[in-house]
Amino acid sequence: MNKGVKAWTLTMVMMTFFIGPLRAAEDAALLKDMTSVIALLGLPCGQVVSVIKKGDNDHIATCQDGNRYRVFLNTEGRVVATKQ
Repeated sequence: MNKGVKAWTLTMVMMTFFIGPLRAAEDAALLKDMTSVIALLGLPCGQVVSVIKKGDNDHIATCQDGNRYRVFLNTEGRVVATKQ
């Protein structure tokens, strides 16, 4: 193998090791944030187990109890959660 291919391969492997944990940390933080937002709005949830990003400040959160909420900013800039 030539040096360019080896360097490229090494770079891709290193990126996998460093980016993977960063994304996992971001995902865990997002799950916690969504759980907090839904709880503060007084909606039943327990814990958010998955989040799908629909757009900027627009997410679909699925709770461990089966409830799903669309969490977004309304036109006044307030965080709103509507049951899906």
